[in-house]
Amino acid sequence: MNYKPHSGKLLVLTPGMGAVATTFMAGVESIRRGLTLPVGSLTQMQCIRIGKRSANQNPMIKELVNLAPLDDIVFAGWDVFADDAFEAASRAAVLKPSDLAPLSDFLHSIKPMTACFDQHYVKRLDGPNVKKEKNKLELAQLLRQDIRDAIKRTGADRAVMVWCGSTEVYIEPAECHKSLKAFERGLAANDINISPAQIYAYAALMEGVPYANGAPHMSADSRAIEELAHEKKLPIAGKDFKTGQTMMKTVLAPAFKARMLGIAGWYSTNILGNRDGEVLDDPESFRSKEISKSSVLDLLQKEVYPALYGNLYHKVRINYYPPRGDEKEGWDNIDIFGWMGYPMQIKVDFLCRDSILAAPIVLDLALLLDLSHRAGRHDVQEWLSFYFKAPHVNHGNTVENDLFIQHFRLKNTLRVLAGQEPLTHLEESNEE
Repeated sequence: MNYKPHSGKLLVLTPGMGAVATTFMAGVESIRRGLTLPVGSLTQMQCIRIGKRSANQNPMIKELVNLAPLDDIVFAGWDVFADDAFEAASRAAVLKPSDLAPLSDFLHSIKPMTACFDQHYVKRLDGPNVKKEKNKLELAQLLRQDIRDAIKRTGADRAVMVWCGSTEVYIEPAECHKSLKAFERGLAANDINISPAQIYAYAALMEGVPYANGAPHMSADSRAIEELAHEKKLPIAGKDFKTGQTMMKTVLAPAFKARMLGIAGWYSTNILGNRDGEVLDDPESFRSKEISKSSVLDLLQKEVYPALYGNLYHKVRINYYPPRGDEKEGWDNIDIFGWMGYPMQIKVDFLCRDSILAAPIVLDLALLLDLSHRAGRHDVQEWLSFYFKAPHVNHGNTVENDLFIQHFRLKNTLRVLAGQEPLTHLEESNEE
């Protein structure tokens, strides 16, 4: 075992207590009460092969590595609205009232802390439950105090933070992102290039809390925050939860590439009516999401296969449609071509539920970040790329978006953490 054993309680902190966070919290409590199963969670439901296939050793991941059990998880979060988790979950309308009712006592007990928020960065969202300070450094100090207070209030032994808030506007790396000292000067100077998400990441790491970004905007993926993670010996990961349409792209695109089928065009559109859809109706917030969703097809390596993918036209659209709520529809039209250049088409219509797909990702990331921390693994955790649309990687490394390669790497890392040999394709009896 290459990590410290779990003990005590693990606090999961969520900037944002909207649809995703409250669905995550309600789901964990529902599972703890034996009302539902943890469907969608690798850490809770997936098995992992150890050794040769003939040995038939397939323990569950949560049996192979000493993850924090669900009974030891506690919650806290921030939101621009003062609604408790039950009220917020009811307003989000992801879960049916009949599923929320048995959990009402628990969810009512989780009340949001005042958020670090600025409407400049999320133009379609506003709320009264917001901190007011003269500069961003003071806001960071208040967040740090919130973290300390939440750990004390919940009796937690340690904490992790997973961003579950709205998508902020797209920001290019600036001078304040080049080093930790420059970032801290920027905080004190109210630098416009430092958004609330970056302040949360900074506050978390300063308090010894691992951090993962579930949205596509800049957060921990700057030189400054990477330097802080290295200095504090903490794991970071991101970005943008890989849930519906993009998950399908990371399944289908590798299949076309494996068969050397060409792609002329890939048109993707989405309709959704939740808070995320409303926020993304703003072009500046959509820009963050567009880059995240579009970059996934880099896995096709058009520079290596120009005849197949060099002229690929990729278009991504998101449309706010209130009647749909959280039940998003992702529609793809894929124009492919095969032998002798003959064209073919594939159409995918994914009627998914965004928060239902995202909630188990929040759980897995919280548990695996905590495991990484106990194992002394710090800096960018590329092995967690499986969970993200635009994986954060160390400088100079190539992003891997193929879902199956990501999955293989994740499981091999878990094997190594458990003191087992990683599997390779070099021996027939060890094929994954």
